[in-house]
Amino acid sequence: MISSSSLKHLRIPFSLFLMPIFFFALALTPNHNESRILWVFIALHLFLYPSSNGYNSYFDKDEESIGGLKHPPKVTQDLYWLSLTFFLIAIWIGASINLSVALMILIYGLVSMAYSHPAIRIKKYPWLSWFIAGFFQGYFTFATAYAGLSNLSWEVLYKPHVLIPGLFTSLMLWGNYPLTQVYQHSEDARRGDRTLSLVLGIKGTFLFSAMAFMVTGTGFAWFFFDRNQLNILWIYLAAMTPIMLYFLTWFNFIRVNPSKYANYNWAMGMNYFSALALNAFFIYYFLENTQIIQALGY
Repeated sequence: MISSSSLKHLRIPFSLFLMPIFFFALALTPNHNESRILWVFIALHLFLYPSSNGYNSYFDKDEESIGGLKHPPKVTQDLYWLSLTFFLIAIWIGASINLSVALMILIYGLVSMAYSHPAIRIKKYPWLSWFIAGFFQGYFTFATAYAGLSNLSWEVLYKPHVLIPGLFTSLMLWGNYPLTQVYQHSEDARRGDRTLSLVLGIKGTFLFSAMAFMVTGTGFAWFFFDRNQLNILWIYLAAMTPIMLYFLTWFNFIRVNPSKYANYNWAMGMNYFSALALNAFFIYYFLENTQIIQALGY
């Protein structure tokens, strides 16, 4: 029987934060197909990401707040099997598109498992875990979505038209990832996990993320400018404005009292602001880049 705590630890709504990568891939995909769009979305957001969340929660056994759960319930044995079942379903959906997509989903899932499994536990290595999390949740997921949406093979991984925008999604995550760890220092230290935020310190985390955000913004500005999409560039900057205002406000409070404001509510607020603004932007970019808006007469 599946317990309610296991369902909570899947954290399906938390997939919202990674949806911009899917919509960005969708905007650049040349071969749109309604069925593939639906199945790729389901495979990633309803099965693969929840599988990863549940599996990592099972081995972390967090007692304090985690992403998407302010008060995580105790994990039970069925969470382990539920997460593996979700993983297998994601692979099966990928295989229904083609074997390359299934393989890419398999690789993502195995790397995700290694992140928290005690035999490997990538999470305890600050720079390695930072790089791997951003690389696989960004570029690798972008390439997987692109391959699935267009029914292409794993060879898209090294194609420049996939590699370049995919790396920009990793830049987004490399900037934001340490911010998701600022309220977990005590529990991470207690478990022996030296996360990047723990190594950098609270103020150092914000300075690091600020520099990463500047690099990310410059990269996207170049991307849209290079594609002669200046109108899209201005809309991108408009979408980023509330995110940066939130970040700078939070940073200002952190400078005054780090221990008080490096908390779950502020971190999740940053995630929600980012997710809503970026999802809205990339959905618009999909509609504009595929000329659906023009076709509708707007």
